[in-house]
Amino acid sequence: MIKCYNILLVPATNYLNGDDIVIEMTIGQYLDYISEKYPNHDALIVSDKVRYTYRDLKFMANKLAKGLLNIGIKKGDHIAIWASNVPEWVITLFATAKIGCPIVPMNTEYRENELQYVLKQSDAKALILIDGYKDLDYVKTIYNLIPSLQKTDKENLHSNEFPNLKYVINIGEKCNPGMYSFNEILMMGEQYDDDMVYEIQNSLKPDEVIDIQYTSGTTDFPKGAMLTHYGLLNNGDAIATRMKFTENDKLCITVPLFHCFGYTLSVMACLSKGATMVLVDHFNPVKVMEAIDKEKCTAFNGVPTMFITMLNHPDFDKFDFSTLRTGIMAGSVCPKKVMEAVVEKMNMREITSVYGLTEASPGITQTSVDDSLEDRVSTVGYVFPGVDIKIVDPKTLKEVPIGSEGEIMARGYNVMKGYYKMKEETEKAIEKDGWLHTGDIGKLDDRGYLKITGRLKDIIIRGGENISPTEIEECLYHHPGVKDVQIVGVPDEKYGEEIMAYIIPKEGYHIEAEDIREYARKKLARFKVPKYVKIIDEFPKTASGKIQKYRLREMAMSELNLS
Repeated sequence: MIKCYNILLVPATNYLNGDDIVIEMTIGQYLDYISEKYPNHDALIVSDKVRYTYRDLKFMANKLAKGLLNIGIKKGDHIAIWASNVPEWVITLFATAKIGCPIVPMNTEYRENELQYVLKQSDAKALILIDGYKDLDYVKTIYNLIPSLQKTDKENLHSNEFPNLKYVINIGEKCNPGMYSFNEILMMGEQYDDDMVYEIQNSLKPDEVIDIQYTSGTTDFPKGAMLTHYGLLNNGDAIATRMKFTENDKLCITVPLFHCFGYTLSVMACLSKGATMVLVDHFNPVKVMEAIDKEKCTAFNGVPTMFITMLNHPDFDKFDFSTLRTGIMAGSVCPKKVMEAVVEKMNMREITSVYGLTEASPGITQTSVDDSLEDRVSTVGYVFPGVDIKIVDPKTLKEVPIGSEGEIMARGYNVMKGYYKMKEETEKAIEKDGWLHTGDIGKLDDRGYLKITGRLKDIIIRGGENISPTEIEECLYHHPGVKDVQIVGVPDEKYGEEIMAYIIPKEGYHIEAEDIREYARKKLARFKVPKYVKIIDEFPKTASGKIQKYRLREMAMSELNLS
């Protein structure tokens, strides 16, 4: 039974499609509302393993929430999760939302030093993790960071390096020393009444932070964008509305849940309309095509690389895509030829594109299902209700005329509350009047459609992953043979961009390209490892000694015959 909820619909004004805003609830309350509205409707499907209705999902979320409270978790505690797209991720998302514990999603490709930084910086009180992902052993990694964990009672974890971390919970079949099992927490939750959850849930406010989403920036370290119930829910609803989602839609979700692409554009979008989530652990073209075919999915979200991989797979013609209608292609620019193939061969005649960034929950603009193919390829649509955008001169911050290029700035309910424990970085990102710097260059046409033309930030976007060149440079500086290093992004047909490293070796030290890549593999997530490595004697510089990265990009494109 829902103890307390309400929906406030506020009519939107001056928007192109007349969409309505807004859901005035917390995420937990809205799950309860949808579970009452569509109790027997499929909410979450995972192959042959899991098939939860919305009533089931609410039940599991309440049970986990009670179990977490039982071991000592309290409202306001931060809960990190390090896992691929397993059903426990979705359950955790809703359980933590119900008891006011901001979730801290961890990139599945994190190495030890990256995990160490985010765990510490986020002040996580609990870490929920799977055994491992691909060639990464998560259990071994956490034991390396906290050797005493293997010799400690799970109720009494204490680490000088991670003073806030008190609980490690494993999603797996093994009993690991010092860790609770996920099922153990669920069983603890069975012993208590739901009232303990609703007492907290009813005290929460929609504008409270419930997700600390780490994103790469131009600084050396990731920053935790603090996102709210209100921002995430309503952004998901706005996205679903543009796609004309209803409770009859089924979305195949293989984009990572630790990204806003998975969290907001997928889970929150489905929740907002009572649609079905068909979860695929990680992107595998055959498994994705099987899921779409078997479950008769109506929608699929992915970065261009995913679509390209499926379209070119030798078994593509063995699967039925006739039920597909819509979806989202985002993360990097989509070639027109690819979009046309997706429409024709995958039947996604109403596919859309979304523009945004983590700091905006993440959606700012989106095309609609009724837009022409040309608009869906050449633009990223128009602004969402409740969100404003403007194009400004990056130096003066004054608005430029329609059709002129400038920095894209956004303001609205979706903008983060700031970066966790990074006041100065927050002040750089958000102006005092609420306008968020996106760091992207674009222009608006006279209809209000946005076109992205470049980036102010030096971020590399590879297959939808935001990669900080500074982070890779800092890593490679520690190689014993590296004197200096510069990282640039170069065009790539499959991933949008690839990473190129320019290395100046120390005098008397011989370095091969593979030496650099091998070193990077041991220190960085797989997607951050440079594909190209060039050993040079010096970098191009200005008269004042500043390195000219644009010249390095030009050099790279010439050497690699790229355009």
